[in-house]
Amino acid sequence: MRLELILPSDPSTAYWTIELIGTTTVAMQGHGGARPRATRKHFDTVEDAQRAIDKQVASKRRKGYVDGEAPAHEEPEWSVTSMSESVFWQLIGRLEWEHTGDDEAVVEPVVSALATMSDADIFRFEDFLAEKLHTLDTEAHAREAGENSWGSGDYFSADFFLYTRCCVVANGRTHFERVLATPARMPEDMEFEALLNVASAAYERKTGEDFPHSAAVDYETFANEAGWPNLENEAG
Repeated sequence: MRLELILPSDPSTAYWTIELIGTTTVAMQGHGGARPRATRKHFDTVEDAQRAIDKQVASKRRKGYVDGEAPAHEEPEWSVTSMSESVFWQLIGRLEWEHTGDDEAVVEPVVSALATMSDADIFRFEDFLAEKLHTLDTEAHAREAGENSWGSGDYFSADFFLYTRCCVVANGRTHFERVLATPARMPEDMEFEALLNVASAAYERKTGEDFPHSAAVDYETFANEAGWPNLENEAG
């Protein structure tokens, strides 16, 4: 039996479903219009699996989820879709986290969709990504990035902080906006560098040529001067 829950307070119609198949639970999390993400967990017995389901359902209900019908997902025809911020987040929603540990497999659905779009749309995807990463490039966020965070006294890796910001964007619009507003939500010691190569991989697959585009906004660490008002003093 499949249970479907929706979050009425979410304007993008967040939904969550779960079902038991043998001794395996299959949960789907998504938003209207975006490709849902599946999580599978295997248990020794049906009873163990059912207890896990009951626990997850109780947690979702405490967060405001109620019984309701999950919206149907219809895959857009990407080749005739124009890039916009909404489309950018739809593409991010195609990341296949079932393949965690194999970054190429995780990004493949995004690369394959983006490769059918126009060159200008591929470039615009890169621009949107750069803008998101740039806005997260702040001292406040860097101080929450884990063991070697900014100001911890240990070595701070500018590259790893960039890859951590990629992880924020890769987890979708809602997560991005929450972390942007509340730096304490920054993931600790996590990264997803592969996101940086999505646009270039799509362009090269489509054209067979090297990626010629550079975003107008610099996403490298310390590039957002407004986000690092004390950098010069601390460096000095």
